[in-house]
Amino acid sequence: MMTTLPPHIRRRTKPVDKTLLTLMVMLLLLGLLTLFSATYYKAQDRGDALSEVKKQLFGVAVGAAAMAVTMRIPYHFWQRRRVVVVGVILSAVLLILVVIPGIGKSINGSRRWLALGPLSFQPGELAKYATVLFMAMTLTARGKKIEKLFTGILPVLIVPGVMFLLILEQPNLSTAGTIIIVSVLMVMLAGAKWRHMAFLGAGGLIVGAYYAWSAEYRRERLLSFTDPFAKMSDEGYQLSQSLIAFGSGGLFGMGLGQGRQKYAYLPYPESDFIFAIVGEDFGLAGCLAVILLFVAFMLAGMRIAMRCDDRFGCLLAAGIIGMISVQAFINMGVVVGILPTTGLPLPFFSAGGTSLSITMAAVGIVLNISRSCSDNLM
Repeated sequence: MMTTLPPHIRRRTKPVDKTLLTLMVMLLLLGLLTLFSATYYKAQDRGDALSEVKKQLFGVAVGAAAMAVTMRIPYHFWQRRRVVVVGVILSAVLLILVVIPGIGKSINGSRRWLALGPLSFQPGELAKYATVLFMAMTLTARGKKIEKLFTGILPVLIVPGVMFLLILEQPNLSTAGTIIIVSVLMVMLAGAKWRHMAFLGAGGLIVGAYYAWSAEYRRERLLSFTDPFAKMSDEGYQLSQSLIAFGSGGLFGMGLGQGRQKYAYLPYPESDFIFAIVGEDFGLAGCLAVILLFVAFMLAGMRIAMRCDDRFGCLLAAGIIGMISVQAFINMGVVVGILPTTGLPLPFFSAGGTSLSITMAAVGIVLNISRSCSDNLM
């Protein structure tokens, strides 16, 4: 005699969305391949051509373990007020610590890292997803109130605003801006009125323009991307070398490891400008393949969000996928010269084990949400 399981048991045992998982694995594999090409030349001088890849593989292993956990935690756990409050407070404290001289680790004039023995991580990475949790919980609780500007939208944006200001002190405009962009997208998804969002968008553009123009080094960086070759000896050097890499790659690239820009020409080929290595080694075809994978990843994640049974799961999945996607497209836009140069890693590609681990753990939450979707996503 067959026994019918209760609905909550059946839901819990549904498989995760294999499309999203497969796309993430493909991005990880391409990222490791590109990272090897970007780093083996310098790494072999230190005695191990695979040293950076091994570090990244350790991050993948930690991320896989974290993802295995978050995939099994019912996503409503992240809706608990104490969990969200702890995440927001912890992120804020770490962001304050990182800007204190002697505590935060400074590299090239930016203090974005905290050292934990031989490891270091950016508190901004944790703050991004803590903000997403806060937004998902708060927007769910507010419901129809989000249709009002002063009593609905503005109070919700206080926490993202605080995170923005704290990260701006590092300074790290790209990460701070990503938090604001994704928070606004989540507010729009929650049902805010378009005229209110247009008003906030205009105000944000005015504040952003003033901030970008208020300091000489920011002004120079903003202007350099319009004609980087005119400023090759200064702010335009990195973007110029990146564009040379894309030009050298042509349609199908020079071949894995055959590109020249990593030979001490292009700064940070393993992190912020790793997409230029894709362009030089694999050409336009390789770049389009990576872009299409990120687009497919975004669509698969948003499909999960749209099919989720409840408002919180929808907003949480959309926020996490939006954070990864916005970061990816800003990074690629910077590297090809259509956005001002800024330091933002490419998800699943750029070197950075802790950032990768946190991102994979966040994807695990989306995969858990996919278990509760109203129909089979397989």
